[in-house]
Amino acid sequence: MTQDVTTDAVTVLAGGVGGARLAHGLDLAGADLTVVVNVADDVELHGLAISPDLDTVTYTLAGLADEERGWGVVGETYATLEAMGRLGEDTWFTLGDKDLATHVVRTARLRAGAPLSAVTAELTRALGVRARVVPVTDDRVATLVDTPGGRLGFQEYFVGRHHADDVVGLVYDGIEAARPAPGVVAAVRDAAVVVVAPSNPFLSVAPVLGVPGVREALVGSRAHRVAVSPIVGGRAIKGPAAQMLATLGHEVSALGVARLYTGLVDHMVIDERDAQLAEEVAELGLRVLVTDTVMGGAEGRERLAREILAAARG
Repeated sequence: MTQDVTTDAVTVLAGGVGGARLAHGLDLAGADLTVVVNVADDVELHGLAISPDLDTVTYTLAGLADEERGWGVVGETYATLEAMGRLGEDTWFTLGDKDLATHVVRTARLRAGAPLSAVTAELTRALGVRARVVPVTDDRVATLVDTPGGRLGFQEYFVGRHHADDVVGLVYDGIEAARPAPGVVAAVRDAAVVVVAPSNPFLSVAPVLGVPGVREALVGSRAHRVAVSPIVGGRAIKGPAAQMLATLGHEVSALGVARLYTGLVDHMVIDERDAQLAEEVAELGLRVLVTDTVMGGAEGRERLAREILAAARG
């Protein structure tokens, strides 16, 4: 349900590279921005608390991201990882020296008793990020991936096995008992615009909406609610979203994504290569924006962000 609101606040539900890049575009467009980020792919390795989606969003907003890879810090070095390998440690999960500094600080703060949301606020301030970056929950939630060969932890599936396995089911361990981090429900409920980023619907968005209270806040939000399809021309821009749509029984298209978000959003943004699907998407009760959704550099991100905001408020 969409109503007029007096605030200019924009909230993005995000995870991964697509979410980070759209958040960057909205930040460049001058939005009063809150980014609510998936934490179900967090992992502890080498005794360190690692939050890949939070870090990707933070580094991108700070202008520090390695844009070629889509993750990590630009100009990274790997002396520590190489030394760990010589000491017999398993180094399948790549951690650069600058990135390690983030994990060391986060781990120390968490062990001292600070919640993840407070630690994230501290890290983003230190890196000069204007937007509010908030983990969806301070509680431990873990995505477990069911494959024909058995159940895998998320990072084993995604990084260790290069997301090559077919996904036949997903479990978000701990999500029923999780509570939204401070400010999350209000950010979704009271924003002028809520954007579901072009993130993987199953690996990034579902663990955000699955935290009790978040989906309900979105359904009842006063915001103009928009989702951006991560599927363009029947393929994912990055990652396993297309393969997962297929193996989990959904149509591999922007229409298939729109069906997942029916009842949660009012507007659907699809790429111009999928213009032929606009009428079917509209038949779901959604207003449709057809545009170039493939974000390149800063200019493309800001353009898309401005188009989304104009369509949502128009």
